[in-house]
Amino acid sequence: MSWFNLRYHRLQQIQQLNPVNDHCQICHLLAGYEFPWDITRSLELAMVKTYCIPSISQILDRTGEFHHHTQKRYDDTGLLVAEIIKWGYDSERGKESIRRMNAIHQHYPISNEDFLYVLSTFIYEPIRWNERFGWRLFCETEKLAIFYFWQKVGEKMNIKNIPSTYEKFAQYNRNYEQHNFVYSDSNRRVGESTINLFLSWFPSFTRQMLEPCVYGIFDDLTLRAFGWSKPTTFVSNLVENSLKWRGYFSRLLLPRTQSDFYTDSKLRSYPDGYKLSDIGPTKMLKELNRHN
Repeated sequence: MSWFNLRYHRLQQIQQLNPVNDHCQICHLLAGYEFPWDITRSLELAMVKTYCIPSISQILDRTGEFHHHTQKRYDDTGLLVAEIIKWGYDSERGKESIRRMNAIHQHYPISNEDFLYVLSTFIYEPIRWNERFGWRLFCETEKLAIFYFWQKVGEKMNIKNIPSTYEKFAQYNRNYEQHNFVYSDSNRRVGESTINLFLSWFPSFTRQMLEPCVYGIFDDLTLRAFGWSKPTTFVSNLVENSLKWRGYFSRLLLPRTQSDFYTDSKLRSYPDGYKLSDIGPTKMLKELNRHN
């Protein structure tokens, strides 16, 4: 098999699958093998965008989790999502992860509409990221598989009124952002804690230089909701083109043969490994584990 055919062999396999019946398998391949770095980055962007909703950011701001345990909150979210994608929502680990999410969420007054929006970001932010920066574009089968996967997860999270089609949910996502992305001080505080977390992953002497680049990834609606200044055109173009070039160079790599899910990473919060019973707000862990 030629290098080119080998690079696109997995895509050919995916195109032979059914997005309705095989969406768990397709999402497993996308997140673990085809686009692990891109999907992690896009879900970071999805996470940040949910803080543009004051009703969401106020809860996070009030709990203090994003100010005092930012890395753990980030890792816990990444782990729960990765557990479900890696093992499937009907696996034992998938079911336990969803139970864990539901147990955490029930402590907070989150509206069904906000749940729907957060769920929609898990579908459409990876797809939009892929359209901008992917080493190849998702095929229609892959986009539909992502939709059906998260639709099923949403049902298991007891989210009501999930739109029945890919197009209707995409429209919900756009409309919700247009009507609910408004500035609040809680948005800004939670957003700044998250940006500081991202910057903490780099050497201290580079952070001041990198900070404008982080803002360069966001659209104007998101920036306004956080009260952040729009970066210069130079910075925005630098970020956009750097990520596009990364996608171009990724095409030259051989296909991944070992998985690279978030659960496969060495985590800052859990350097010696983790159990699902470790996941959750620190002050809530005893109660969460008592009910398991």
